[in-house]
Amino acid sequence: MVVEPGRGQPSQPDSGALSHVDAQGRARMVDVGDKNVSERLAVAEGFVRMQPQTLDLIRDNALSKGDVLTTAQLAGVMAAKRTHELIPLCHPLALTNVELELAPETDPEPGLRITASVRCKGRTGVEMEALTAVSVAALTVYDMAKAVDRGMRIEQLRLRHKSGGRSGTVDLP
Repeated sequence: MVVEPGRGQPSQPDSGALSHVDAQGRARMVDVGDKNVSERLAVAEGFVRMQPQTLDLIRDNALSKGDVLTTAQLAGVMAAKRTHELIPLCHPLALTNVELELAPETDPEPGLRITASVRCKGRTGVEMEALTAVSVAALTVYDMAKAVDRGMRIEQLRLRHKSGGRSGTVDLP
């Protein structure tokens, strides 16, 4: 579907502006060819809230579907590497490192805190890769434990940190 320019579209970007909208108001991949290559890092996190018994089963590796923590960790790493296939207009990036941690928490509510750190040397950031890693890891936890706890909630997905590129370092509370 092509939307006519001027009908509900944002203002047109200046030539050379980094935007996902071209001069005709159509979606496009941002051209990052003129940006400098730099070390990029993004850290994202999320939380899977669950019943205390579910968390115990996951910690004890006692679910019938197998090792939830290792499977979710692997799923998150794989998802980060394929973000450009999942999110329209994302650039394919050669990631240099993806670290995923799933940490059980009991206070104030039981669940798993999922944190992803993603690095690359490139012309664009890795925020989407970090957020995708956390999202897919959380969905994997849900899938593997839903038979014992359909009330799990995936929440608090957010970017915590990014560094590299023109905007420098950003730390979010």
